[in-house]
Amino acid sequence: MLPQKCPSCENILSVKRLSCEKCGTEVEGLYQMPVLASLSNAHQEFIIQFIKASGSLKEMAEIKKLSYPTVRNQLNEIIDAIKEKEK
Repeated sequence: MLPQKCPSCENILSVKRLSCEKCGTEVEGLYQMPVLASLSNAHQEFIIQFIKASGSLKEMAEIKKLSYPTVRNQLNEIIDAIKEKEK
């Protein structure tokens, strides 16, 4: 996963350069990280598992060996984190 904060000052990192591995073209600028990429690694992993489970919280509870309400609370935390980042 991508680092999200500066190791020196803890400021949120931005993307500065994109490059094509095939032809070597580079595009430079200052771009914000996509919302999903700016979530914690744990939240990103949850989202990946959730998609693989076809969005089923019941299946997520089975995979993670947790109760349905616990998994629901984890999803609510991710939703809150996304809303906070979109402000």
